[in-house]
Amino acid sequence: MFSRARMTDATQRVTIGVDPGQSGAVAVLADGEPVKVFDMPCTARKNAGHEVSAAALAIELRAIVRQYPGAHVSAVVEQVAAMRGWGTGGSFRFGEAFGIVKGVLATAGIGYRLVGPPAWKRHHGLIGAEKDASRGAVMQRWPETAAWLTRKKDDGRADAILIAAWHHDTEQHAQTETAA
Repeated sequence: MFSRARMTDATQRVTIGVDPGQSGAVAVLADGEPVKVFDMPCTARKNAGHEVSAAALAIELRAIVRQYPGAHVSAVVEQVAAMRGWGTGGSFRFGEAFGIVKGVLATAGIGYRLVGPPAWKRHHGLIGAEKDASRGAVMQRWPETAAWLTRKKDDGRADAILIAAWHHDTEQHAQTETAA
């Protein structure tokens, strides 16, 4: 997890961007500036592999809300679907992770919106770009985030930051979704 110090008293808007899945990440923008990013918290499955930890994610999200008292907090989650070539088990686990993220956000009282990859990628000029292009886009806009994105596999972190930036830039906060 990486974060930057920021005055929290004056923050008016906190935007949480989520790239769901076991290799995904969560990014936090305070008034449009990245202040925190962390890999999706996971725990070991009993059989094999890992799964998204609802408890650990809830702890992180509650801490974010407490850090910015009085700020408007909203989230955006990348709308995901099964990918061609994935087996049924992989598709199920990916969908399970997506559901956990939505459930934790709703339980934490954080309104959220869904965004498909074409919308946020178009906003950042990444349609048709290589998967790793998101790291370059983030570092170009916010050079100070380079330390957060040193590994090739940090594309999930970069995606989460760009998803949050789409939400902030397009002012989608007025139309948040919450659990029914």
